[in-house]
Amino acid sequence: MAIVPDTKDWTWVLERPCPECSFDVRSFPREQVGAMIRDNAERWQPMLENPAADRRPSETVWSALEYACHVRDVFRLYDERLRMMLETDDPSYPNWDQDAASIEDGYGEQDPARVAADLAAAAKTLATRFDQVAGDQWERTGKRSDGANFTVESFARYLIHDPVHHIWDVNRGFDRLGSEGQT
Repeated sequence: MAIVPDTKDWTWVLERPCPECSFDVRSFPREQVGAMIRDNAERWQPMLENPAADRRPSETVWSALEYACHVRDVFRLYDERLRMMLETDDPSYPNWDQDAASIEDGYGEQDPARVAADLAAAAKTLATRFDQVAGDQWERTGKRSDGANFTVESFARYLIHDPVHHIWDVNRGFDRLGSEGQT
């Protein structure tokens, strides 16, 4: 059975805490996003060292490896989008189909050690770019292909929910795998 594509519009996380992972993106100063990205990347490392990293907790739920590949790619994508927002007036981002990417790039067959290194590198690049945002740059704008509008600040807050939520997803999945999957 294949993974059911996620078609939710997650922009509501900008207005209220996530009822699943409990993360509230309004609860921290925007200048902490870079540090939060680095911290998140560190939390993926032991998950990817786990022998069960490539095991799905069920046929319809990604493995830790697949989630880590997704987070790596989100960090890369958001670095490009942030660069666009900082260098171009009100850019529109090209569409990205995360579900197609997982299949085309074979997320479940990738080497966990390579993914760990690539995720750490992508996080460092993105975090550094966020660390350099200052003053009025936080108010620069951009929009997604579906028309959702962001400022750099709302973009940062929206972004950070994704990898935080996926840590929660993986920990929940490892709980279902049993003690072999514990992190």
